Amino acid sequence: MYSAIDSPHAELLEVAVEAAKAGGAKLLEWRGKFKTREKSPADLVTDADLASQKAIAEVVAHHYPDHAFLGEENPGDIRPLLSQPHCWVVDPLDGTTNYVHDFPAFAVSVAVTTGGELAAGVIYDPLHERVYAAARGGGAWLGDEPIRVRTTEQLSDALVAMSLPPQAKTDSPDVLDFVSMVGRCRAIRRLGSAALNLAYVAQGVLDAHWARYIHPWDVAAGVLLVREAGGIVTASDGGEFDLASAHLVAAAPGVQDDLVQVLQQSGARPVNR
Repeated sequence: MYSAIDSPHAELLEVAVEAAKAGGAKLLEWRGKFKTREKSPADLVTDADLASQKAIAEVVAHHYPDHAFLGEENPGDIRPLLSQPHCWVVDPLDGTTNYVHDFPAFAVSVAVTTGGELAAGVIYDPLHERVYAAARGGGAWLGDEPIRVRTTEQLSDALVAMSLPPQAKTDSPDVLDFVSMVGRCRAIRRLGSAALNLAYVAQGVLDAHWARYIHPWDVAAGVLLVREAGGIVTASDGGEFDLASAHLVAAAPGVQDDLVQVLQQSGARPVNR
């Protein structure tokens, strides 16, 4: 289906869709049956994560055995991997805590970079069978329908999502941001899946999403989706977005500058890696 998209990366996108669906099938298969273990005090990982990533990696290796692979479950050295001619950036289960608690907001995120630049990306919501897809220069899509960001012009009218790390302290940058943003936008949501937040920005459901501390695999596909849907993605301080560091603001053009300004006034600083 995506081979008809006017982008030199359409073939990569087709494989990304295949891989994301393979991972999503594993998540549905394991749903409710998995055994949880602790990767860190507040970071649950499940057998489902591992099964999903294995399924994704097998699809990628079948089509592109020489491509680099950066996955949440075996991250490796991020910057050298992203500098490879081709690197697949994968979160096999974004929203693990939601998944564990049977909260219906989790996704598979699959992206591929070429020469360090995002080329294709897919966010797959297996529960609702929604495929969000983008290829550089080819637009953003939900299934076979093109999607665009909202045309909201005022931050006060915007529905904004944030990512908050597990066990965030009251004086953490993320909490300072939240306090600063309260009353400045229409409402704030914390969905628990950065990938879905970004998909919803691209779709025009949300007006913006921000995150101070996030990982490349959480946002790689979503960043491309937002850009191809007409949105703007910057670092959380308004500078150039860096996938290896990944702190970001992704928003409709009409609210981007004001949102960044509020974050700057919060006194918080982004976390660089």
